[in-house]
Amino acid sequence: MLSKKCVWPALLMIVLTLGAWCPATAQENSESLKVTGSLPKNPLPPPATSGQIPLNATPIEPQSSPNLNVPNSGTAPFEHMDSVASLPQIFTRQWSLTSEVPPESLISERYIRSVDQEARALTLKEAIYIALRNNPNVAVATLNPLASIESIRVANGNFDPNTAAQIDTGKTVVPVTSIFQTGTSTTSAVSKLYDWNFGLNKVSSYTNGTFGVTFNNNRSSSNSSFSGVNPSYTPNLTLSLSQPLLQSFGWRFATISVRIAESNQKVAQWTYGQTLQDFVQRIGNEYWGVVLNEELLEVARAALRFNEELVRENTISVKVGTLAPLDLQEAQSAEATAAANVYTAEAQLKNSRAQLRQDVMLNPKEMFIPQEIEPATRPNPTEQVAESEERALEMAVQYRPSLSGLRESIRNALLQVKFSENQTLPTLNLGTQFGLSSTAGTTPCTTVLGGIHGNCTPSNSTTPNSGAELPFSGFYGDALNRLWQFSWYNYAAVLTFQMPLDNAVPRAQLAQARILYEQSRMQYRAALSQAVVDVETGIADLYADVKRAQATAQATYYARQALHDEEVRFRVGMATTHDLLQFQEEQVQAEGNQVQAEVDLENARLALWHAEGTLLQAFQIDFQLQDPRETPWFATF
Repeated sequence: MLSKKCVWPALLMIVLTLGAWCPATAQENSESLKVTGSLPKNPLPPPATSGQIPLNATPIEPQSSPNLNVPNSGTAPFEHMDSVASLPQIFTRQWSLTSEVPPESLISERYIRSVDQEARALTLKEAIYIALRNNPNVAVATLNPLASIESIRVANGNFDPNTAAQIDTGKTVVPVTSIFQTGTSTTSAVSKLYDWNFGLNKVSSYTNGTFGVTFNNNRSSSNSSFSGVNPSYTPNLTLSLSQPLLQSFGWRFATISVRIAESNQKVAQWTYGQTLQDFVQRIGNEYWGVVLNEELLEVARAALRFNEELVRENTISVKVGTLAPLDLQEAQSAEATAAANVYTAEAQLKNSRAQLRQDVMLNPKEMFIPQEIEPATRPNPTEQVAESEERALEMAVQYRPSLSGLRESIRNALLQVKFSENQTLPTLNLGTQFGLSSTAGTTPCTTVLGGIHGNCTPSNSTTPNSGAELPFSGFYGDALNRLWQFSWYNYAAVLTFQMPLDNAVPRAQLAQARILYEQSRMQYRAALSQAVVDVETGIADLYADVKRAQATAQATYYARQALHDEEVRFRVGMATTHDLLQFQEEQVQAEGNQVQAEVDLENARLALWHAEGTLLQAFQIDFQLQDPRETPWFATF
């Protein structure tokens, strides 16, 4: 046995000696090999090969599923409440000389330096729940359906009765140009007028016609001799209707803008649901990314420990003369490579932890850097998989939010086509109006000329019945009472027709609407085809990763056994350092492949649930389409 151990070093020395005796002419004809690079003068300390990789984290209290539905009441914090008490505050803000500064524009150096040093151990479900509550991107996505709800209210606002009021006064003083105007007692004609008018307009949610009610009042007084009622009160009550008969008229056409807004809101909800699906998958991938990098760092550290021990043993063997320096250099090269791999693994772990930390945003202390997240869930390659392609495709068509949103977009486009078809009709409007009027006031007895028999005697005349008094004596209340006698009225009816000769604009808009409708249908078909690809890919990847996880586990087992046997051969001098490093490299690769396969299996589960549209249900997250319909009182008639 000892003689065999001595033979190998002797043979190695002979080979090296023969290499040195090669003819010099051969070396002169070939270029000499140049080795570039050098060892650092101040080498960095080697990376750690031991120590705890997972963070010292404390568990968190049980987390409940977040409520991600977007009801119509969610807009309450953003709405303006028309309370009388708020009017002075609003008026003061409009005239304030100060400018409002948003909090985000103020940068605090102390806040930027604040870091929450605590770490929390979270399961995947807990990390998803917290991220859905805290991540600002989710909050941004939530606001889109809320804004669409307000669009519905804007559409309903077309039926909101519009009230108007006007109060004015005026006085006119002009020179007298005739003695018959005011007599001879004054040189000025004076008239004074007071108006108080009210109006109400309402668009009907049934016929799309506009009803109008106006109530105008005026009080006039003057010093004119010809004023039979002075001062006088004149109320006028007018009812009007403007009704389209062709364009903008039809069954439920008045509310078509409301239905389009409701459809848009449903599309916004489905888009929001798809955003949630994408976000949950992203959190899951980042979570398993941290797990993967922790395991890969452990594999890299184990490889570095192996190479450090090999360098130590080879150094001793070289010193005692039982091993060539070449073997030591090869071991040192492998050690440096393993150290570089540890550095890379540490950086990847740090990056993945930072990404998960910022997306989960667990920040109870409201610091600039939130708490670190330590995964408490590990891959489970033994979990049973029972997914069929037929069932997965049915689930995707039924539950995938993106497909539901596209189906709603098709319905929306069809409503747009219906609206555009109506706009190609000519404009034919019927306008009607009916009004009542009356008057009351002071009716002086005015002298009549020309021998006309009067009904009163003026105060400045001795001739009986030489004056006339109008039968409108009274006050404002008397004028209102006389209004309902229907003695003084007016009415009007008008029929208007309008149509462009070529009708080019409506026809072009109708063609655009039909193109958009067809485009939305084709987009749905394309998305449906992509959903089939995603489902089939997800199932194929899932079953492949199940088998891959099993195969890589076996590969790791055999690689470890092979390395163990090769180490035994190396110890007895039957294997070289190069052979040993090859087996060690195969083991490291097998261990890395196993870790990667197990994490890929977990990500494949997430990908399949995402393709099916059931990712939220898989984590017991409630998301349901909310009915956006709401009918305020003014939209019921």
